Amino acid sequence: MIPAPTILIVGIIFIALIFDFTNGFHDSANSISTVVSTKVLTPRRAVAFAAFFNFIAAFAFGVAVASTISKIIQVDNVLTDVIPYIILAALLGAILWNLITWYFGLPTSSSHALIGGMTGAGISAAGLVAIKWSTVGLVATFMVISPIIGLIFGFLFMAAVLNITKKSNKETAEHYFKRLQLFSAAAYSFSHGSNDAQKTMGIIVPLLYSIGYYGATADPNALPVPNWVILAAHTSIALGTLFGGWRIVKTMGYKITRLRPVHGFAAETAGATTIIGASLGGIPVSTTHIICTSIMGVGTTMGASTVKWGVARSIMIAWLLTIPASALIGYISFAVIRVFIGY
Repeated sequence: MIPAPTILIVGIIFIALIFDFTNGFHDSANSISTVVSTKVLTPRRAVAFAAFFNFIAAFAFGVAVASTISKIIQVDNVLTDVIPYIILAALLGAILWNLITWYFGLPTSSSHALIGGMTGAGISAAGLVAIKWSTVGLVATFMVISPIIGLIFGFLFMAAVLNITKKSNKETAEHYFKRLQLFSAAAYSFSHGSNDAQKTMGIIVPLLYSIGYYGATADPNALPVPNWVILAAHTSIALGTLFGGWRIVKTMGYKITRLRPVHGFAAETAGATTIIGASLGGIPVSTTHIICTSIMGVGTTMGASTVKWGVARSIMIAWLLTIPASALIGYISFAVIRVFIGY
């Protein structure tokens, strides 16, 4: 087969950073929908605010999530020369799915799109042995568990806030929650950067391994993430957030349930708590799923009828489709690449 030339490796890293950009672009709604819909910040200020905290997450929480993602492809079971092409096909699968769902205004998971793309491309390249199924299983498990945690935390945080403030003047409480929401939005944007930017780092690591970046004696199960990769990933996701995805902002901030500052505060706090816990545990979760269900959990404290469950159902269907759809695109992408590299 044709080994990947240096210029192609550089190109794939660039495409990985484009994916990271689309991740920020696609997920900007997660970070800013509540502060925009509650009118705490204007859209322009909200995206700058979120981008800043996406970036500074580079300096906290380590790279446990990146380590998990980097092990999805079993590099010991795949020809070294083919790894760059698997990564390329995986990125194509994830980016195409991100763009399709962005076009339809569906807040699906960029994380699961990436994992689906890697799984499909890996199987296309070397069969089932190319994939570390325990890692995929971990992600699939938390695909179900983490939104439930977000839903429960959203409900509990909102219930606690309502109980604490039940004797407070409504206008006074609203005034304070507008300020508190700045802190909760910052925490959520910070948590988003801490988990999502690491996923791009995790696919660049095996790419670097395939070209001997770590040396001939490197242990493929314990590869460090270079500082330049960390900074590049966080810069890309922050820039993507700056550009924003307004179609999804509308769905997240207005269509699921009506939000006031107190609701935004509870949803963001619940979401940030869930995501930071996952990041510390090295678990790649969907920040999109978590903020959606946190908003739903908050909404149910006002009565189940206040949540537009039809919109929620459409979002959930898109969630379920993400891994198989992006895996199929990744599989097909590698099959096309195979023709050109003689593999």
